[in-house]
Amino acid sequence: MRILAVDIGTGTQDILYLDTRLSPENAYKLVLPAPTLIIQRQIRAATRRGVPLLLEGRMMGGGPSAWAAEAHIRSGQRVFATPEAARSFNDDLRVVESQMGLRLVEQDELRRLPSHTEHIRLGDFAIEPIRRALEQFGVRLIPDLLALAAFDHGDAPRGVSDRQFRFDYLDRQIREARQLPRFAFAATAVPAPMTRLQALAESGREAAERVMVMDSAPAAVLGALLDPRVAEMEAPLVVNIGNFHVLCFRLWRTAEGEHTIEGLFEHHTGLVTQSELERLMRALAEGKLTQAEVFEANGHGALVYANHSLALGSPASPLVVVGPRRGLMHGSALRPYFAAPFGDMMLAGAFGLIRAAADVFADLRVELLTALTQPSQTAPWDVFDE
Repeated sequence: MRILAVDIGTGTQDILYLDTRLSPENAYKLVLPAPTLIIQRQIRAATRRGVPLLLEGRMMGGGPSAWAAEAHIRSGQRVFATPEAARSFNDDLRVVESQMGLRLVEQDELRRLPSHTEHIRLGDFAIEPIRRALEQFGVRLIPDLLALAAFDHGDAPRGVSDRQFRFDYLDRQIREARQLPRFAFAATAVPAPMTRLQALAESGREAAERVMVMDSAPAAVLGALLDPRVAEMEAPLVVNIGNFHVLCFRLWRTAEGEHTIEGLFEHHTGLVTQSELERLMRALAEGKLTQAEVFEANGHGALVYANHSLALGSPASPLVVVGPRRGLMHGSALRPYFAAPFGDMMLAGAFGLIRAAADVFADLRVELLTALTQPSQTAPWDVFDE
């Protein structure tokens, strides 16, 4: 079985093409610019040329692409957008028009745009560029399973903070089952408020018959647990320090060897220092961190489900770090362990996606878990495309 797993962040998209007949270390890997960075560069190029823009396609992650669109408007150029594409910047389209200055257009209006308008297609995932890249090395991309991850605030009701809305959603998912795969869904079962994941699932279904989507930070933490040293830890705190967000889970290893969720917090990477992260993580380990404390510092929030206290940094409760901004914890007094599942930290999210798929698709569970836990004796040269 062949799995294409893509973890889509704000800085990079981390791509893993794994054949279950081979050991994970022999999977093909790519770390490329995130889709929002690609769009940002396209918009900046259009700004230099001084041309109006039409943004079309699907909803995707914002950040750099939104900042570039705003800069394009400030330069004196117009930015048109279809409603679906405009939701990349805010689910409330009135905000997109009134605060960002984009002009919404329907499909029947496109032919009336200025003739020199440059079209840019939005979307978090497209399989063709990946297919073309692999073909240059003689690899045929024919995935039996497509697993995709992205961060989703969700479509918050008017007047509700998107940070609070996301954390209410996380709380609901965890209370149903304190397992990290609870944040993964078959493409047809994505919760209605998770609009970015829904758009991602739609893009995936154009490329493969079996598709799963997942929130990116839990995927990275789940991937970190595939590091053999982390898998044996009894009560670790595992933090994914992404380019844009920090998400830290307090976990407890059950008698069955599974790690359950005892608490978490989420913040913006650009708003925290090493000392602040250490303080937040210690408070989470002690069970004293509050939602208000993180939210009022412009983070997303905190959730605590266990009333016993842990001494973070002790042998019983070590700190585990993954993520592209993991350097933020170098030299920390908490003596963090920098996890590298199958020898590759940047693919932690992609490996976590495959682990989550074993829970989402019951018929694939044995094959996927075997591929991740039992090294294959098959050599790459003995595996051929059918």
